[in-house]
Parts: sequence; C-alpha cells; structure tokens
Amino acid sequence: MRLKDLREDNDLTQKQIAELLNCKQNTYQQYESEKRQIPIESLKKLAIIYKTSIDYIVELTDNPNPYKRKWEVIWILKRKKEKSVYNTKKKEYGIYNIQ
Repeated sequence: MRLKDLREDNDLTQKQIAELLNCKQNTYQQYESEKRQIPIESLKKLAIIYKTSIDYIVELTDNPNPYKRKWEVIWILKRKKEKSVYNTKKKEYGIYNIQ
C-alpha cells in the first residue's frame, strides 16, 4: 500500500492522519505497516484527503488521478455530528448534520 508515501508526500504525521480517521496513532501505524487491515471507510476518507482513488492507495493502479465524484467530504468534525462537504457541481462548501 501507498499509505506512508502519500502521508509523507503531504507532509502529514501519523498522529494527524489517525485523528482524521478517528483512530489511535499506533492503529494507523499498523495500517501503514500492513500489520492490520484498514477499514474501507478509512480508505474512502484517505482517498478524499489525498485526492486520489482507493485503487491507487492499494496499488491496483499507478494512476494517481481520482475518479469523478459528486461530493467530496473535506473534513469530519470529531466532536460534532456534522461534516463539511464540497459540492463539485456548485463549487461550494456546506455543513450538514449526520443522522
């Protein structure tokens, strides 16, 4: 997997990514070293954060370009049940409650 390379290319720490994924730093480290299987929801978030595809992250392709998306989740707020999304059609951000 390309987890470590993508993280380093984006000048992020394991702790920062772990916070974005809502997991502990040592859990994320195990994802990077492939000692633990990363959940699909975490892969989805990472594909959005790194602006690439899951296929690229797991080395099924060498093409780093993402597939076209209608919505991109930009940030999931840890303490609130809200998410900020970017609507690629309207080219605007919005915050929506998660039920």
